[in-house]
Amino acid sequence: MRIAIIGGHGKIALELHPLLSEAGHEVDAIIRNPDQQAAIAERGANPVVADVQSLSVEELTELLRGHDVVVWSAGAGGGDPERTFAVDRDAAIRTMDAAVAAGVPRYVIVSYLGATTDHGVPEDNSFFAYAEAKAAADEHLRGTDLAWTIVAPGALSLEAPTGHLLVVGYGPDDADRDPSVVGQSQVSRADVARVLAAVVERDDLGGVMIEFVNGPTPIAEALDAAAQR
Repeated sequence: MRIAIIGGHGKIALELHPLLSEAGHEVDAIIRNPDQQAAIAERGANPVVADVQSLSVEELTELLRGHDVVVWSAGAGGGDPERTFAVDRDAAIRTMDAAVAAGVPRYVIVSYLGATTDHGVPEDNSFFAYAEAKAAADEHLRGTDLAWTIVAPGALSLEAPTGHLLVVGYGPDDADRDPSVVGQSQVSRADVARVLAAVVERDDLGGVMIEFVNGPTPIAEALDAAAQR
């Protein structure tokens, strides 16, 4: 497949590129900074310099045309609410509309565990802008005709990959949706990349939100559970 990864120099994306390229896919890593091109190429992806924050839907449509999957792994990085809304909400939504216009069938977005329009984060909390932006982007994606998958990991760590997850929200009355109940709140970025690589290979996860932390179950089996939701 030909795959566009938006946010191509992020920590998750840098882990994802070699997984996809070694599986035989053509990976276009979309980055804003041309100085990052060498690092992208070293990871087996094609660097594509484009600032998705400033591009129109029409320009993004041409950028995404011809791809089989779009993976959104970009983010403003928090701190500045205005930029958070501009990137995590507005730019993300434009790429979704562009993917539809370009005829891209699948769209995978990295969100976070607990993302929802009724997230309950107070407005005076520094996380509020991010929670609002991600909720709006996820909700817009659900309303498109794309075969979408929302990958929603817990708190991200830099630990080595384990290859094992706990997909939360599948117990009685969804009692295990709270990561404090399952005794784990984190997942390594390397494992998130492995989840993304596995999602790309499957065609049974359209319309599914996968919320997870590191846990006892091999990734493939965890995704089987998510697909049956």
